[in-house]
Amino acid sequence: NRLLDSQIPLSDPPHHDEMLFIIQHQVTELWIKLVIHEISAAIQYLRKDELPQAVKNLARVRHIQSQLYNQWQVLDTLTPVEYSEFRHVFGKASGFQSAQYRILEFTLGNKNAATMAVYKQQPDWYARLELALNSPSLYEEYLLHLQRCGMAIPQHSVDRDFSDARGEDPAVIAVLKEIYENRVEYWSQYEMCEALMDMANNFQFWRFHHMKTVERIIGHKPGSGGSSGVSFLKRALEFEFFPDLIRVRTEIGE
Repeated sequence: NRLLDSQIPLSDPPHHDEMLFIIQHQVTELWIKLVIHEISAAIQYLRKDELPQAVKNLARVRHIQSQLYNQWQVLDTLTPVEYSEFRHVFGKASGFQSAQYRILEFTLGNKNAATMAVYKQQPDWYARLELALNSPSLYEEYLLHLQRCGMAIPQHSVDRDFSDARGEDPAVIAVLKEIYENRVEYWSQYEMCEALMDMANNFQFWRFHHMKTVERIIGHKPGSGGSSGVSFLKRALEFEFFPDLIRVRTEIGE
């Protein structure tokens, strides 16, 4: 009953469509919790060099992401007029204040310590965010696995301040090129590369639909929580989680 009693409209009298908005965000939080759970398991398997099991976890993440993407279609039924009738009750609240979402971004490699400031009054969440910020990302755990397997991952790429965002690394790209061009020999590593790309692409599809849903409902008004709204979401689309895996596609066959 606690779960079903958690949808409490703030509008008075309750606006019919506020329930849709509340459930959309609560369901998203539940799916993100499961994504973090699966990625955490994949990281543990990577640390034990059990690649097939890690790939299995990421396959489940891919299906969860499909659910996250498709549920935007439900929120797309909310019209601008309907939303404008209850938007004011949320004040400065924003989906981007989700600590789980930030942990997920950190775990996938989008590290930015400045985004943690809003959680300082929530010590439990702040501690979890700090741990995710300073730990190797999923991709970095994969690089550590490759290094243990004897592949030429340079030490500077895995012995670093993990709280810093990483860019392209030519030496890592060369290793990935070897994996792709010799995929039969490195089949498990090849599958992991593609699983990472599937997840990154699905995340971008989700972001894109988020942006289009916001544009459809509020146009180019400022977003909740003080963001610039659609323009902020468009900038987020420019970020790539695994730049080496993007760049290697240009190098393959060259």
